[in-house]
Amino acid sequence: MYEDVWSRQELLFHIKILKDRVKAFETGEQYVRMEKLHRIAREGDFRMIKRLEGELAQERAEKIHVRELWYATCEDILCECEKKLQEKDKECKQKLAEKDRQIFCLQRDLQKEREKQKDYRDKYLKQTKEAYEVKTQLEEEKAKNQELLSRINKDYSNSSKSSSMSPNHATIHNSREKSGRAPGGQPGHIHHGRKRQEPTETHEIPVPDIYLDDPDYKPTGRIIRKQMIKAHVITEVIEYWTYEMRNIVTGQREHADFPPGYVDDVNYDGTIKALAYMVNNDLYTSVDKTRGFLKDISKGKIDISTGFICNLAKQFSDYTKEERDQIFEELMTEDVLHTDFTFGRTGGKQSAVIITTTDDGKVLYQGRAQKGDEGVKGSPVEHYNGTLVSDHEAALIKHGRRHQECLAHMKRYAKGESENEPEKSWGAKLDEWISDSVGYWNEVNDGFREYDKAMADKYINRFMEIIRTAKEEYEYEPPSKYYKEGYNTYKRMEEAPEDYILFLRDTRVPPTNNIAERAGRKYKRKVHQVMSFRSQDGSNRFCDGLTIMETIKAQGGNLFEEVAERFNQKRSYL
Repeated sequence: MYEDVWSRQELLFHIKILKDRVKAFETGEQYVRMEKLHRIAREGDFRMIKRLEGELAQERAEKIHVRELWYATCEDILCECEKKLQEKDKECKQKLAEKDRQIFCLQRDLQKEREKQKDYRDKYLKQTKEAYEVKTQLEEEKAKNQELLSRINKDYSNSSKSSSMSPNHATIHNSREKSGRAPGGQPGHIHHGRKRQEPTETHEIPVPDIYLDDPDYKPTGRIIRKQMIKAHVITEVIEYWTYEMRNIVTGQREHADFPPGYVDDVNYDGTIKALAYMVNNDLYTSVDKTRGFLKDISKGKIDISTGFICNLAKQFSDYTKEERDQIFEELMTEDVLHTDFTFGRTGGKQSAVIITTTDDGKVLYQGRAQKGDEGVKGSPVEHYNGTLVSDHEAALIKHGRRHQECLAHMKRYAKGESENEPEKSWGAKLDEWISDSVGYWNEVNDGFREYDKAMADKYINRFMEIIRTAKEEYEYEPPSKYYKEGYNTYKRMEEAPEDYILFLRDTRVPPTNNIAERAGRKYKRKVHQVMSFRSQDGSNRFCDGLTIMETIKAQGGNLFEEVAERFNQKRSYL
C-alpha cells in the first residue's frame, strides 16, 4: 500500500515537472534559455576554430621555411657537383683534343692516299657507268625495234590475226603440189558434162539437101541434140473469193471462212519468204537490194516492202526454236565439241557470237552482247562435260572435262616466235613438231596407217623436250618487256601440256579448231555487209537462221525447199 502511494506521488511529481517544462516552452522562457546556451557553446567553438587555424598557419609557415632551407641545400650541392663536372670535362676535353690531333694527323695522311685512289676509282666507275648506260639504251632500242617489227610483220600466217585484216596479202596457197598437167579432165577420166534437162520445147533441124542428094551419105540412126536452158520466174497466184452476206435487221456482214493462211488481201507463201530471206541472209545482200532483185526477176509482180523482208528473220527464228533446242541437246551429248568466239558490231558497239560445232556439221550460233564468261552462259559449253577444242580462250577452257588447243593457232605463234626471236630455237622446233604430229594424225584418221602408241609417245616426248628447251633459253636470256608473246606461249604450254597433245593420246580428238573458224566466217560475211546490226535481237535472229541453214547444208538437203517448208509450217495451203 505504501508502495502504491509512493508511486502515485512520484507520478504526480513527474507530471508537475513536465507541465512546468511545457509551460516554459509556451511562455518562451525555455527558448531564451536554450538560445543562451547555444550562443555560449558556439562562442566556445569559434574560439577553438580560431586557435586551430592559428596553429595550422604556424605549421605551414614552418614547412615553407624548411622547404626553402632544403632547396638552398640542394642548390649548394648541385653547384658543387657542377663545378666538379666542369673540371672533369675540361680535363677530358684536353685529353680528347690531344687524341683528336693525333687522329687528325693520321686521317690527313690517309685522306691524301684515299683521294688518289678515289680519282682512279671515279674515272673507272664513270667509264663503267657510261658503258652500261650505252648498252642499256642499246638493248632498250633493240627491244623496241623488235616489238615494232613484230607488229609490222604480224599477219594471218604468224599470229591470230585473220587474213581479212591483212589487206593486199599474198595469195594463200593450199598444200597440194602442182602436177604439171593441164587443168581439166585427164585421159581415162569419165567426162562430167552439163546435166541435160527435160525439154519444154523441141525443134527439128532438117537435114541439108547436099547430104540427102549425095548417095555417099547414109543416116546412122543417131540423133544429135543440143539444148539451150532458160530461166523464168513464174508467179502463181491462187485466189479464193466468196459472196458477202448482210443481215438486214442488225446490219452485220458475214462471209465464208477462207483457208488457213489467207489472212490479208494479199498473202505470200513460204517460197516467196524463203527466196527473200535467203537472198538477204544466205547471199548477204542488203534489204533494199533484195527487194529490188525480187521485183526485177518477177517483172514487178513481187513488190514486197522492206519491213516485210526485215520481219522474216523474226518469223524464221520463232518457227525454228524447237529445232534449235534439239540441236542444242544433240551438241551436249557429243564426245568432242569445237567452240570459238567471233566478233561483230551491234548498235555501234562490239558484240560477240559463240559458235559450237562438231565434225559432222552440227553447228549452233548464239549472239551475245560480249564475250567471256557472260558469253558462255546459256551455250552448250556452259555445262558440257566432254572434250572441247578451242583456241585457248580463257572463258572456254574453264568448261569441259578435257581440252585440246588449236594447233593451227599454235603453228602461227611458233612461226612468229622464230621470226621475232631468232636467237631462240624452240619456236622453229615447235613449228616442225606441229607439222609432223598433225601429219601423223591425218594419216591415222585417213586410214593410211594404224595408230602406234610408241610413235605417239615419241611425238609427246618431243613436245616435252621443246618445253624444256624453251625454259632453258628463257632462263639464260629473259624475255624483253616489249615482246613477251613467245614467253607467254611457252608458259601456257608448260602449265597445261596435256591440252596440246590430247589428239595424240585420243585420235578421235582433232588437233585444230578449223571447223569452228570456218563456221565463224559465215557470220563475218554478214557483218561486213551490214557493218553493224541495229540491235542485239537482230544479231541473235541472224544467228538463229544461220544455225538452221548451215545444218540443212550439212545434211545435204535442198536449202530453198527446206527454208520454204519451215516458213509454211505454221500455215496449211490448199
